[in-house]
Amino acid sequence: MTDPRPDAPLRIVVADDQATIREGLVLMLDLLPDIQVVGSAADGEQAIAQVAEHRPDAILLDLHMPVLDGLEVTRRLAVSHPDVAIVVLTTYANDTSVLDTLRAGARAYLTKNADRRHIARTLHSAADGLTVLDPRVQEMLLSATSAGGSTASVEPTLTDGLTAREGEILTLMARGSSNSEIAATLFLSANTVKTHINRIFAKTGSRDRVAAIRYAQRHGLD
Repeated sequence: MTDPRPDAPLRIVVADDQATIREGLVLMLDLLPDIQVVGSAADGEQAIAQVAEHRPDAILLDLHMPVLDGLEVTRRLAVSHPDVAIVVLTTYANDTSVLDTLRAGARAYLTKNADRRHIARTLHSAADGLTVLDPRVQEMLLSATSAGGSTASVEPTLTDGLTAREGEILTLMARGSSNSEIAATLFLSANTVKTHINRIFAKTGSRDRVAAIRYAQRHGLD
């Protein structure tokens, strides 16, 4: 429920299974004068429990979480706490996941390229009842629509056993990001990024970065 006091900070819960990302978001957002982080969660069940306990104005929600994924959390919160604005924040966005979460009750969808002030503005807008989409998400949806009206037709497919996280990293590689830039974007250590990239090489049969990027382009991960 939105605080009736116009100068009161927006009370939010942050839900992300990766501790470095979650703690980074909590730290960065809580430093803003118009945001108060009242809880954080490492999985979907914790997210629902934190909302029930703190009754925040909004929740910043990752899609890929254990126990309950972000889509199921969105569905449940939309029923049990319809006054809480749900803002999805994820790296690996596709048109199907965007539409599914919006249909389930999310009010906004951002990628993790957004900076903290953009995230804060979106949280406030969502709490005011507005729908906000990341510009890249808007572009993706428009492209999907113009491609033939079937939004599912352009969804990237992860093959060869790639995980969602490896798909995120491969996409960033294909877009020209260095290892250090990927680490900063995903709030990962450089060693973790290197480990993921080595697994990507092994799974995709790529002998180097150039080959992996070509693989990404062939599979729509760019």
